Amino acid sequence: MRRKKLTPGRLLAWAVLVAVIVVTIFPFWWMVRTALTPAADLYTDNAGLLPRDPTLVNFARVLGLTTEAEARAAGGSGAHINFARYLLNSIVYCGLIASFQTLFCAMAGYAFARLRFPGRDLVFAIVIGALMVPPIFTLLPNFILVKELGLMNTMAGMVAPTILMTPFAVFFLRQFFLSLPRDVEEAAILDGNGAWGIFWRIALPMSRGPLITIGLTTTVWAWKDFLWPLLVGRGEQNRLVTVALGVFRQQSPNTQPDWTGLMAASTLSVIPVLVLLIFVGKRLVQSLNFTGSK
Repeated sequence: MRRKKLTPGRLLAWAVLVAVIVVTIFPFWWMVRTALTPAADLYTDNAGLLPRDPTLVNFARVLGLTTEAEARAAGGSGAHINFARYLLNSIVYCGLIASFQTLFCAMAGYAFARLRFPGRDLVFAIVIGALMVPPIFTLLPNFILVKELGLMNTMAGMVAPTILMTPFAVFFLRQFFLSLPRDVEEAAILDGNGAWGIFWRIALPMSRGPLITIGLTTTVWAWKDFLWPLLVGRGEQNRLVTVALGVFRQQSPNTQPDWTGLMAASTLSVIPVLVLLIFVGKRLVQSLNFTGSK
C-alpha cells in the first residue's frame, strides 16, 4: 500500500487539526489539574501542566469523605455536596428525558413520514415553526404551568416540559423514516402487520443509528441543563449535579471561591457523560456508517 505524500496543504491541515484538539482539550485538562492541586499551592503552582504535589483530598472532601476540620485544613470552607444523591438525580433526570423523548419523537417522526391523516402537513409545519421559538420564551409559561399543577420540587415537574418531544428530533427522525425502503413495509403489510407493527418491528430496528444519535445528544443536553432544574428542583431531594455545583460555589464564605473543590466536583460531574461517550460513541459512528452504506 502506497503512503500518501505529505504535501504542504496536508501538513497545514494536520497542524490545524492538532491545534483545534489542543484548544478543545486544554480547559478539561486544566480543570483536572486544578482538582489535583492542593489549595495552598493553587496560586503558587500554576506554571506547569502537572501539579507539583498532586492530591485526591479535594475529591474526598467534595464527596464528604473527610471531616469538617480536615476539609478546612485542606484549604476548603468545610462545605461539601451530597454528590452521590445529586448524581443519581441527574442520571434519573437524563434517563427519563432521553428515553421517553426519543421514543415519542420516533413515533411522531414516523407518523409524519408514513401515515396519512387530515392536517398532517399543517401540523408538521407548526412543529417545524417551533424551532424558531427561543427556549427562554417558553420558560415562564412552563414554570407557571408546573406550579399550578403542584409539581414544584418534584422530578415529574422537572422533566415535564421536555419528556415528550422536541421539534428538531421529530424533524431529524422524520427525514430518516422517509428514506426507508417501502418494499420492506409492503412485505410487512402482506404478512399481516399494521402501522403499529411495522413501526415496532421494521422501522425502529432499521433506525438504530439515528435513535442512538438523538438519545445521546438529548442525554448530553439534559445533563448540562441548569436554569430549569434551578427554578423547579430547588429542593435537596431533587437537586441535580449542575445546580449543586452552583450551591457549592455559594457555600464558600471567603471572597474567593473554593476553586480546587469546585474543579474536583466539576470533574466528577463530567465523568458519567465521558464514559457514555466512550462506550456509545463508537457504536454510534458504526451505526451511522452502516446506515449510510445502505
